[in-house]
Amino acid sequence: MRVKSLIVLVLFLAVCYGAAYLGAYLTNLSVKDWYPTLAKPDWTPSGSLIGTIWTVLYTLMAVAGWLAWLKREENFPRQILAIFLVQLALNVAWSGLFFGLRSPGLASLEIVALWVAIFATTWIFWRVNWLAGVLMIPYLVWVGFAAVLNWTIWYLNAYSSLK
Repeated sequence: MRVKSLIVLVLFLAVCYGAAYLGAYLTNLSVKDWYPTLAKPDWTPSGSLIGTIWTVLYTLMAVAGWLAWLKREENFPRQILAIFLVQLALNVAWSGLFFGLRSPGLASLEIVALWVAIFATTWIFWRVNWLAGVLMIPYLVWVGFAAVLNWTIWYLNAYSSLK
């Protein structure tokens, strides 16, 4: 049973880091040429800080998913795994919208759905294994901050194009 548990942890890590890789690929489509031209608030974090934070968050997500999975015999139906995968897909989709399509406006709408999916995942994980829920909270907070930053960038650039 212990080996199977470790294999599942590795799978959760692989899925989360796979999502991170896809998001980074989409981000790199325009982070060097288009993104620097955008008006951004002074409180925009540096790229290296953002990368470090996301590495930690993807690790926490994977461990949270694994901890919830450990309770699978009691109450880990497929719906819990599905909402976890949905929030990961929305995470990647945000990078595609913001950086791939270069559309902060569309990304600002999508990030609301992402935050709701993260909240739902956090809530469900909390009910299954409180530590799994706690490990999702930094991700929820960070995406809330990212939403405010996204909306601010969209506003600053939509407003400046009207001048």
